[in-house]
Amino acid sequence: MLSRRHALFLGMAGICSPAFAAPSLAPKPLVFSHRGASALRPEHTLASYAKAMVDGADYIEPDLVMTKDGVLIVRHESNIADTTDVASHPEFASRKRSLTIDGQKETGWFTTDFTLAELKTLRAKERLPQLRPHNTRYDGHFDVPTFEEVIDFVAAESAARGKVFGLIPEIKNSTHFHALGLDPETAFLRTIAAHNYTRQAPLELQSFETGNLKAIGQKTREINPQARVMFLMGEPGQTPPDLLGKSNARTFGDFMKPEGLREVRRFADVIGPSNTDLIPRKPDGSWGTPTTLISDAHEAGLLVHSYTARPENYCLPKELRDGGALNARNPKGMIAEVKRYLDMGLDGFFTDDPALGRLAVDTPG
Repeated sequence: MLSRRHALFLGMAGICSPAFAAPSLAPKPLVFSHRGASALRPEHTLASYAKAMVDGADYIEPDLVMTKDGVLIVRHESNIADTTDVASHPEFASRKRSLTIDGQKETGWFTTDFTLAELKTLRAKERLPQLRPHNTRYDGHFDVPTFEEVIDFVAAESAARGKVFGLIPEIKNSTHFHALGLDPETAFLRTIAAHNYTRQAPLELQSFETGNLKAIGQKTREINPQARVMFLMGEPGQTPPDLLGKSNARTFGDFMKPEGLREVRRFADVIGPSNTDLIPRKPDGSWGTPTTLISDAHEAGLLVHSYTARPENYCLPKELRDGGALNARNPKGMIAEVKRYLDMGLDGFFTDDPALGRLAVDTPG
C-alpha cells in the first residue's frame, strides 16, 4: 500500500512545470547534518563531517563562501570572527572592518579580504562556546576546508564505509559576493562538474535567494541529473536578499502562502523553512498552533526539509525541556520534537546531532 506522502505526488505531472519532474520521496525522511555534527564538534570542520557520517547522516551540509581569490571555502558566513582564531593573528589585525551583508551591518574579519593561502593559516574554533563548552576542547585542531576538500573527504568516507552520502551545499550571500565582483555560482558549477562524486551522488543545492536558484538550478541538474534545488526560507517578515529594494519585492511569508508556493515550484523542488514556521513558538517558548505549511507545500508539489533540530534545552520548545540547565543536552526532548514534525508529514530535517536525528526517524512510536 502506498504511504500518504507517496500517494500525494502521484498524477501531478500536469500541474508541474515541464522542466521539473515530480520529486521522488525517500522511504524514510532524510537526516541532514547541519554543518556536520555541530552539537558535538566545531561546525564545518572535517571532524564534524566525519562524526556526522559515523552517526548516520544521509547528507552532509557545507555552507559556501568565497575568498578574495575566488575559491569556495566552507564557513557559515563570510565573517570569520567567531569561527576561527583570526583575532589572535597580529598580522591580520588591520583587516578588521565593518561590512553590510544582506542589509545587516557586521564587524569582524571577512573571507573576501583573504586569499585561500592566508585563510589556511587560521584554525577553526567553536562558534557557540556558551551553548557548547564541550566543543571548545577542539579549538585550534582543524583548519578551514575548501568545498573541494569536503567533496573529496565525503567521497573517501563513502568508499570506505560502503554508503553513499549526499551533499547539500548552501551558496551563502550570493548578491553580496556579486557586488564584490565574485561569482559563487560559476565556481559552484565548475567544482561539482570536476568531481565524479558530485556528478553522481545525491545533491541538493540550497539558497535563501531566488535569482541564483533560477539561474543555475537546471544547470546543476544537467551536471547531476538527480540533483534537487531547495529554496531556504527566513523569517516570514524578511525579504530574500536578492529582492531587497526591488519593486516586486516579496517576503518569505509571501512565498509560504499557497500561491507563493506554486511560484516557488517553478524554480525549486524543495522548501527549507525553519521549524518555527511549522509550529510557531509563543512568547514563553512553548508551542503554538501548527501551520499548514507542510501540507500546502506538498499540494504545490514541493518537498519540505526544515531546520534546525538541536539537542540543548535552550533550543527546544518549553514543553520538552527537562528542567536542567539551558545549555544541557536533552536527547529525549530533541527526538520528541522531531517526531512531532515527522507526524505532520515532514520529508527531511537538518540537525546538529545526526545520531539523535537517526533515532527519531528509525525508532517506532
